[in-house]
Amino acid sequence: QVRLVETGGGLVQTGGSLTLSCESSGQSLSGYRLGWFRQAPGKDREFVAALSWNDRRTYYDDSVKGRFTVARDSAKNAMNLQMDGLRPEDTAIYFCAAGRLILSSLRYAEHYTHWGQGTQVTVSS
Repeated sequence: QVRLVETGGGLVQTGGSLTLSCESSGQSLSGYRLGWFRQAPGKDREFVAALSWNDRRTYYDDSVKGRFTVARDSAKNAMNLQMDGLRPEDTAIYFCAAGRLILSSLRYAEHYTHWGQGTQVTVSS
């Protein structure tokens, strides 16, 4: 079974950087697509980025394109999210998710079957 744990959240100033990690302590992530979502207070959970584990293809929401980078860490069976140029509007709880889903479903949280507990990212102005 896939069990996901996020680490790396924290408090950073505008323009700063953070790296989030999503590690699976269960089975291999081979064949899965993994996503990062975030949820700010009073808002719906929204798609941030995604990664196809097998071919390492990456996908980004326009709001983070050019600032965030998602990558696979095969040695740790993990997915990392490097966040640069952080803005106050990036403040949210960040969740990672995994699922065997098709490309057209990547942006939709309901298609993912495994979720981490979330990690808080706060960007001060």
